[in-house]
Amino acid sequence: MSWSAAAPTREAAGGGGTGTGDLILPVVAVGAAGVLAAYAYTRRRRRARTRTTPGGVATTVVPLAELGRQAQQSLVDTDDCVRTSAEELGLVTARFGDEAVKPYAEALAFARSGLAAAFRLRQRLDDPGPESDDERRQLLEEVVALCTEAGRRLDTEAAGFDQLRALERDAPAALEYAETRFRRLATRTPAAEATLRELRERYAPSASAPVAGYVEQAKDRLLFATVHLNRARQSLDRGEEDLAASYLRAAEGAVDQAAVLVDGVDRLAGELAAAEQQLPAAISVVEGGLAKARGEPEGTAGGSPELPGRVAQAESVLADVQRPLSAAGAQDPLDALRRVARVGADFADGSVDHVLLPARSSVAIAADFVTTHRGAVGWEARTRLAEAERCLSGDLGGAQAAEGLAQRARVLAEQDVRGYGHPLREGAGAGAGGALLGGILLAGGGPASYGGWETRGRREVP
Repeated sequence: MSWSAAAPTREAAGGGGTGTGDLILPVVAVGAAGVLAAYAYTRRRRRARTRTTPGGVATTVVPLAELGRQAQQSLVDTDDCVRTSAEELGLVTARFGDEAVKPYAEALAFARSGLAAAFRLRQRLDDPGPESDDERRQLLEEVVALCTEAGRRLDTEAAGFDQLRALERDAPAALEYAETRFRRLATRTPAAEATLRELRERYAPSASAPVAGYVEQAKDRLLFATVHLNRARQSLDRGEEDLAASYLRAAEGAVDQAAVLVDGVDRLAGELAAAEQQLPAAISVVEGGLAKARGEPEGTAGGSPELPGRVAQAESVLADVQRPLSAAGAQDPLDALRRVARVGADFADGSVDHVLLPARSSVAIAADFVTTHRGAVGWEARTRLAEAERCLSGDLGGAQAAEGLAQRARVLAEQDVRGYGHPLREGAGAGAGGALLGGILLAGGGPASYGGWETRGRREVP
């Protein structure tokens, strides 16, 4: 199977992934230990910063602006480490089972917990509220400390992970497994393309817009995987096991991201169908709440001077949403459900059930985009995404906040990608631009691997 190289588009998030989210991890216990350890590290850093020399001269303090830049880069680097480690761990778990990967899964849970805490602190700095320079310094130091500790834990386990995986010794079996995954995904890509065409025919353009470039990008990643699987096979035939392992790692990363993109199309199709089914019930619930609200006299416990205006606004939205339904016109069911749930929040207790689906869809779309464009996406989009994932819950306010944050994360990530430019190495091969954009290949050209800041780029350049 072959395709012509397609330039990566802006359209394309972990929560999109390759199955590692299904791992059963002791997240609470490990996460708590990670946060405590990182905060202890922070205190040591602060003491070191304020310590004086024997002559009584204070040590140099990092300027606040520079500390801010360090914190931002730490968040990006650590998030990349966590995402890459999760992807590679998923492959190893599928081959060797949960028990074999337990220490590496625990290290990943530790790193995720610390990273989540660091993102929360970064979001706190961006939220409205007065903070002194000393308070900002303290929060930024904690961000750096949490990220450093998360990376350190992954670095500690990297050597053991390599021994378990043993790609250099077990390259033939690993290559066969990767080729099997590739073939399965290659057969799914035309089906995803057909699904996308159906979405465009059935719904309004906005409904399929979030995944508009997914199929082209999946083909681009698979083209890159084809080249590197072939190179891995050729290297193996020449007895160059180390080089074969390096090519294989790069191919596996590309197949993982192609899976995220193809799965994203299928997931959105399911979400649109579910939203279409939920919409009549959501409208009915809000209509019932409005009927009750109309009977509340102004000045009573249930009435208020603003009530008539809110009722009129909700009625207008319901009429607008129902118009294409009655005329059998094209509609965006997720957007319609989102609008109904928002205007009905004051009138229908059950509307939380209907706002969760659009919120979860927005968070998943943003996560897929960040995952498959992480070579270009900066700290701000990742911070908003992390906060969206934290807010997403069964609570109406949390779901609404999560949706807004996820949409903002997607916008910021797209801006980062538009401004992205990275020169390709000579001979990098077809699809290499997408591989760099997706963080599959690092700046030096080698494949990213399980590990922290010090070890994720330890592989030889293919």
